[in-house]
Amino acid sequence: MTKYQAVGIGNAVVDVICQSDDTFLATHGIDKGIMQLIETERAEYLYAQMENRAQMPGGSVANTIAGLGAMGLGTAFIGRVCDDELGRYYAATMAEAGTDFVNVPVAGGELPTSRSMIFVSPDGERSMNTYLGISTELDAGDVDDAVAGGAGLLFLEGYLYDKPKGKAAFTEAARACRAGGGMAGISLSDPFCVDRHRDDFRKLAKELDYVLGNEHEWKSLYQTDDLGAALEQAAQDSGLIVCTRSGHDVVVTRAEETVSVPVQEITPVDATGAGDQFAAGFLYGVATEQPLEVAGRMGCIAAAEVISHYGARPERDVKEMFRSEGLI
Repeated sequence: MTKYQAVGIGNAVVDVICQSDDTFLATHGIDKGIMQLIETERAEYLYAQMENRAQMPGGSVANTIAGLGAMGLGTAFIGRVCDDELGRYYAATMAEAGTDFVNVPVAGGELPTSRSMIFVSPDGERSMNTYLGISTELDAGDVDDAVAGGAGLLFLEGYLYDKPKGKAAFTEAARACRAGGGMAGISLSDPFCVDRHRDDFRKLAKELDYVLGNEHEWKSLYQTDDLGAALEQAAQDSGLIVCTRSGHDVVVTRAEETVSVPVQEITPVDATGAGDQFAAGFLYGVATEQPLEVAGRMGCIAAAEVISHYGARPERDVKEMFRSEGLI
């Protein structure tokens, strides 16, 4: 059995990024600062309007796993792409970056490879228009038990719960991982995702080994405006919880231990991928058995690196950044 230090399962989405101003967004009917789901015709139209576009493999958990691979961990990603130009690009680029893309692109797929058009404003806000495509067809048959079962850490994407077949894939992967002695956890993804799947996510918080979310997602999960109350309940439900708060300390709780990790506030060039790379840094700390405070600092360093440039994946050697801070 191939052993991986970290395996992700989630949507395989090609990110297509360009710079734009508020006038451009208004002209093309793009709502600023949010993620919108779009259909094929709209996707083709927006793609054609993008100037100086750059593309890279994306998807929230895929970004996290790629970040972990760049830090030197043995990583794999479970996802679905079509055997088309973007799908082949996605699989090859993940492999070139050091992460095994374990699913062969689907030949003759009814849907094309997923893509997200990301328009980045001068203030760093990102306006995402996402065509989900074939990635949402991921099912239990796409999960190789040898891959999931050989994972030290399995990281799951909450968006997969939007379709029953994705939920089945998620459940199969988590079962195999935990049966193999690994730790399985989830990203809450976004508050609207939590709203859609609150009961399932509350159950998962009790069944899985760790849960990562931001303050809005935790409040949504426990239906309260009191973050302290939400995190108190979360700590009772789950073995390890993480709460990021934009510009404020990160809160990490495991059993009776709670740490608050300070965040150095910087002006983002592009906020794309901040949460994904925080998760990469934090999970690197967990995988290498660092204290919670150190793991939290690693997450903050990785997040700060990715918002300092365009794109959702690191450009600098983040592990070397840990070393320069005396963390490793």
